[in-house]
Order: sequence, then structure tokens, then C-alpha cells
Amino acid sequence: MATLVKYIVLGAGGLVLLGIVLLWVMARTTGPRHEPGVRNGQLAPCPPTPNCVSSQADPTDREHFIAPIRYEGDLQTAHDRLLRVIQAMPRVTIIENRPDYIYAEFRTKWMRFVDDVEFYFDDEAKVIHVRSASRVGYGDMGVNRARVEAIREAFMPSVP
Repeated sequence: MATLVKYIVLGAGGLVLLGIVLLWVMARTTGPRHEPGVRNGQLAPCPPTPNCVSSQADPTDREHFIAPIRYEGDLQTAHDRLLRVIQAMPRVTIIENRPDYIYAEFRTKWMRFVDDVEFYFDDEAKVIHVRSASRVGYGDMGVNRARVEAIREAFMPSVP
């Protein structure tokens, strides 16, 4: 009986390890779930999974909606300041950088999962729309929302 339990435990442990390895491989080889970019002033909508936040989601959608980042002054100054904030963060790669749009990939520390983060500058409204989404998995334990809030906090000018 003890031998059977040992084999069951070893088998379960092996399956867990296999699952982790498969997730790691998927994270290293998959591309974005959507086509990045802005179309008609809109970033791609979030999928139904809870591992995405967007300032262009329906504000009543508490799972996906996050407020845009507000700015004052000119677009170029806001763009340059946001780019500095993003580049100061760990494990980030800027994929695309245009005057009104930034697309970056953030990698998690241990498993190197990739999150796609996009910023669209609406200069008329003086807001930066943001979309942050995990490429793989279902949930994200609030990582995308926390990242956007950390970027917002670092971007906002400090008040003396």
C-alpha cells in the first residue's frame, strides 16, 4: 500500500512539473493574443478572461476597466515622461514607439511569462489609454492592474 501511495505522489508531482514546463514553453513561444495597435482610436478589447485591463473597456466592467492616465501640457512631453517611466521598470522591452503610441512587453520574474502593454495618447482629451494583458493563462493575480497603477503613480508629477 505504501508503494502505491509513493507512485501516486511521484506521478502527481511529475504531472505538476510537466504542467509548469509546458506553461514556461508557451510563455516563451507565443505571440500576443490580439493584433497590437490602434484602430480608429481604439486599442483591442480585453478578452473575457480576467487577466486584462483596459481604459477603453466599459466603465461598468469592474474586472477589466481601469481609468486612463491623465496628463497636462503637450503630447511630446507626456510621451517622453511615460517612456522614461516604462524603461525604468524591470524586464521590459519596447516593441513599438510612435509619437501617439507605445507598445511594450513585460516579462515576469521567474517564469518569464509575457504581458503585452499598450499606451495610446489621446491628445485632444489629454489622456493616455492603456491596455495590459497576459498572453497565456486565465488569471493574473492582479498583476496587470497593479502594473498600470504603478506606472500611473510614477508618471504623475510629484506634488511638493
